[in-house]
Amino acid sequence: MHILVLIAAVLLAPQNYYGRIGRQVGNMLHRLHISQRPIDAEMSQRAWTNLVSYYDVDHSVFLKSDLDELAKREKTLGAELRRSDVSFGYDVYNLFVKRLDERMDFATNLLAKGEWDFSVQESCPVKRKDAPWPETKEEAEEYWRKRIKNEVLAMRIGRELDAEDEAAKPAKTDDGDEEEEDEEAIARKNEPVEQRLIKKYRQYSKVLNEPDEESVLQYYLSAVARAYDPHTDYMSKSVKEDFDMEMNLMLGGVGAELGLDEDDGSLKIGRVMPNGPIDRDGRIKKGDKITGIKNAQGEIEDILWQPIKKSINKIRGPKGTEVTLEIQPKGEPQTRNLITLTRDIVMLEDQAATGRVERVEMNGREMKLGYVFLPSFYGTMDKRFGEEGFRSCALDVNRYVADFNAEGVDGLVLDLRGNGGGSLREAVLLSSLFVPRGPVLQVKDIHAVVAYPLPAGNVVAFRKPMIVMIDRASASASEIVAGHLQDVGRAVIVGDSRTHGKGTVQEVDELGAKKYGAMKITNARFYRVNGRSTQTEGVSPDIYLPSLLDSLDIGEDKLTYSLPFSKVAPAEYSACWDMDKLVDGLKVASDERLKADAKYQDHLKSVEGMKDIVERTEVPLEYGARKAMMRNDRDLRELDDDDDESREERIVSRRRGNQTKKDDVVLDETFRILGDLVIANDGRLLPEPKGWWE
Repeated sequence: MHILVLIAAVLLAPQNYYGRIGRQVGNMLHRLHISQRPIDAEMSQRAWTNLVSYYDVDHSVFLKSDLDELAKREKTLGAELRRSDVSFGYDVYNLFVKRLDERMDFATNLLAKGEWDFSVQESCPVKRKDAPWPETKEEAEEYWRKRIKNEVLAMRIGRELDAEDEAAKPAKTDDGDEEEEDEEAIARKNEPVEQRLIKKYRQYSKVLNEPDEESVLQYYLSAVARAYDPHTDYMSKSVKEDFDMEMNLMLGGVGAELGLDEDDGSLKIGRVMPNGPIDRDGRIKKGDKITGIKNAQGEIEDILWQPIKKSINKIRGPKGTEVTLEIQPKGEPQTRNLITLTRDIVMLEDQAATGRVERVEMNGREMKLGYVFLPSFYGTMDKRFGEEGFRSCALDVNRYVADFNAEGVDGLVLDLRGNGGGSLREAVLLSSLFVPRGPVLQVKDIHAVVAYPLPAGNVVAFRKPMIVMIDRASASASEIVAGHLQDVGRAVIVGDSRTHGKGTVQEVDELGAKKYGAMKITNARFYRVNGRSTQTEGVSPDIYLPSLLDSLDIGEDKLTYSLPFSKVAPAEYSACWDMDKLVDGLKVASDERLKADAKYQDHLKSVEGMKDIVERTEVPLEYGARKAMMRNDRDLRELDDDDDESREERIVSRRRGNQTKKDDVVLDETFRILGDLVIANDGRLLPEPKGWWE
């Protein structure tokens, strides 16, 4: 049986004005990037590599002959942009889609045959980003044969392990509280593995065939921009709108997280945002599906297997306008309801700072410890304080700190784990809550090195002991704050071996007309007050408590074309407290506690096990060896998992204050370290800024 899941894609070409955008992007990169380099032959080669690798990251779709043909232009892309020519981006995309159709045709036909021999001693490579491209179609298909066989084997063994684990659980009592699986969930569980994977590859091909002309331009000019460094980027009109919503923590829509359902191509309702249109209406629930949207002609347009980005854009819209959705309720595959909602401004409060008071007992004394989780350095760029819609993460944190002071907390944990950064302004304002005077960081642009001081007349909001938590995903503004508070002795830093290592500053510049988009360009580097950059080096903790992220091969130094580490002269600054004399004692006490903490020791085993998993370059395709590997991997995960919810969901819930959640062992120990710090500090407050700050 021959199955072809793709309809031949229509060749895409740039719109007339895209060439003007490309020429302007090239000019801005030369003028504004800190390197001051034109798109010469070397930068053109970098852009070429970025684009080809973006489409074919594991070197399994293109053939070497394709790359040889494309390579004829690898040194001329800068010259092409100066001529307003962006055709290369579309040539690469159209060739990729052609080759992808061939690979998907092969994959789905192989799945349809369902002929597998899992007794053969062979393996499948799992890291191919540095592998040579296949010379022939047959060589490419041999890799895809192993790839498909690997997925079938993994899914089959996964189902077996699920059944074994379920059988090993104690029998459940019939108390009437268990939620029964709906028909769709049962059908998914019983569906043949091959059919599930055919659906998966149909969706995979749909996503990779999804781009329109604007998206292809976005990919191409981003590849050009990222030839300069990983954080310089072109933002098309729609990407710029998403960026603004992220910084402002608001969007116009119906208030739900949406994802594509791999079974039928509908949009599935994920989390419903509090007080949004869906939440207020009450008729649409988590797990329901959107199968259609009323279009401008008043007809319901089927969105099954349509590009998710386009469908979401149809649901979004200005406040006060209406949108009608065709809804399939969860567990009712034959039902369709038409529901009209009035769009509203939805506040993305799940991305905002949250805080609470945690009670911890230390040496027979109950302490009240403040805790703030800050997921990003958000801040409105186009409004002033007091204007409607103005947001500032520093102001939000300050409100929690004021509450903590009123409650008489003994210390504070500022959790910057997973915080990828954001506004430089907000980083300076956040530091001002804890340090009275002096510079926060130094910034070096193409002209000079400038120290960024705290605001004149700054009044410290919190003067008691504090800890800052970091991990390998803490980046940019997070590193500014953590590095500053560490350098001036204001806080103890706890977490992974280092932060991400992003030590560059970007500015966003419009390209003119709104439809042209904008450029985000690295125009400066930032340095700690001690003169060291965080670029590639990051911020190291005073007390090392690793997360699973510390096992992953991530960080600025792993990114393509990242800028190198550098130093400048130290700024003039003084320490707030002498934390160095306290840290050694805190480390000793923590080490002694953790040696006897069974859950933490299990966590360390998971960290080490994850390193082994990350370093694998291939996996066995022989049944017995693969099942043993998967059982061991599952056992390692379960050291950090003791219920059905994912570890990541539990930890984020814990950070946000859901006290029914547990198992953030690093946070638990951080509270105990802060308790030790409070005791060792013996009630002293941050000294008044007299003499040594002036």
